[in-house]
Amino acid sequence: MASATIGCSAQAEVEVQRNLSSPPPPTATIEIASSTNPRQALSVSQSTSVPPEQAPPPPPGQQPGGPPERVESTLTVEEANEIEKSLLEAVGYEAQVGGYPIVDTNQTTFYSNDEIIEEPAKGEAFYGQDAQFIKNAPSYTDNSDGTITDNVTGLMWQQDPGKKMTWPEAVEQLAVMNETEFAGYSDWRIPTIKELFSIIDLSGYTRMSSDTSKPYIDTQFFVFEYGDAAGEARFIDSQILSSTIYDSTTLGGNTTVFGYNFADGRIKGYEIDKDFYCYYVRGNTSYGLNLFVDNGDETITDEATGLMWMQFDSGYYSAGDIEDGTMDWESALAWAAEMNEENFLGYSDWRVPDIKELQSLADYDKSPIVTGTPSMNELFYCTPIINYFEDDDYGFYWSSTTHDDTSASPIEYNAASYMVFGNAMGRMDEEPLDVHGSGAQRSDPKTGTREQYPQPDPNAPQGDEQRVYNMVRLVRDVTDN
Repeated sequence: MASATIGCSAQAEVEVQRNLSSPPPPTATIEIASSTNPRQALSVSQSTSVPPEQAPPPPPGQQPGGPPERVESTLTVEEANEIEKSLLEAVGYEAQVGGYPIVDTNQTTFYSNDEIIEEPAKGEAFYGQDAQFIKNAPSYTDNSDGTITDNVTGLMWQQDPGKKMTWPEAVEQLAVMNETEFAGYSDWRIPTIKELFSIIDLSGYTRMSSDTSKPYIDTQFFVFEYGDAAGEARFIDSQILSSTIYDSTTLGGNTTVFGYNFADGRIKGYEIDKDFYCYYVRGNTSYGLNLFVDNGDETITDEATGLMWMQFDSGYYSAGDIEDGTMDWESALAWAAEMNEENFLGYSDWRVPDIKELQSLADYDKSPIVTGTPSMNELFYCTPIINYFEDDDYGFYWSSTTHDDTSASPIEYNAASYMVFGNAMGRMDEEPLDVHGSGAQRSDPKTGTREQYPQPDPNAPQGDEQRVYNMVRLVRDVTDN
């Protein structure tokens, strides 16, 4: 684990005032932590005081009645973690400055809360959304040998994932790939969830069938098949696995691996014995590893991605008509504009991060259930909340990316993506459960009243908690200086 003394910890050093004029005073201690584990952020941290109310929430499985009966997976969490550890060590990941370029989402359409709109000008409603900022546009090369090279990340991908398999079967198939030197290489690996997330394409959309939907991956380069074409009951059952094991269980006992669904545009934790596709990958063994530096001024720079982040979130800076620091999607974009007008922390180019930028902050070694912290590096402060199920938790965080999925909201263009750094809660058979794992990426309606939300989504099989009023953590490009 990376060592750090600030952020979401149980030990508060001194009280921090919640206002813009009283930043938390840094101390003189410098701690440098290194790691070759791509699930663990490498950070250069300068310790800073922590708000006293930041206390780790207890595991959410302590509701009356307890979780449902445990599902027996072929591997325990401990066994799966040991396999994952050996896979990561075999790769030899190492963080590098500039080694984690975030590929643009490829979202070029502009949206309001319920329609496609013309590009908004600065000062207009909905200014600052994903399509406003194009950086590292997706670029691929077909190598004509069954592989695709991502020209932004330097990662080389298997073009056709072939048949579905379970996570343990994918580990066995990896050995075959390398023994037979697929496409002339013997250093293939199962991608981490951050590597897998690099190839998502947010120009996709989800409707009621595969015929009326567009997958969240560039099918000019990658072979993709919807679930119904593969004989699944649901067309959205086309999940792609990663090597990243969740350090707890989901749905009351499943050993869980994170995967991305290119059919419906979400990261979720899935039972490891589920049938998945797998795009094996090779190259750039720095991808997905952060290099966080505390600048001592309420900002954190990631030298791996070239992004600068607010150290604290909108909950910490809650003021005025922003109740408890949470807001709907349109208000999140407006808050970024307000901070720029104030030259917040000396900068006027803050923005709401797109979903790929936001996901880069996830630390999949952490979760409220396992470590008592959000799934984020300790340098960052995350405001505690009480979730719908009356558990201590942490907020969802808005991205600037519209998630064009009518299952997330029946109104077209009315959903936007967010990251779960706390518990990805849902309700099944009236039982509150961690259904998708801390570090999941889901979507909420952009609009709703505080009387309506939060509530479990009645249309989701796992009853995903919908909040609508979410936290915000702004970002800017360091390279723009």
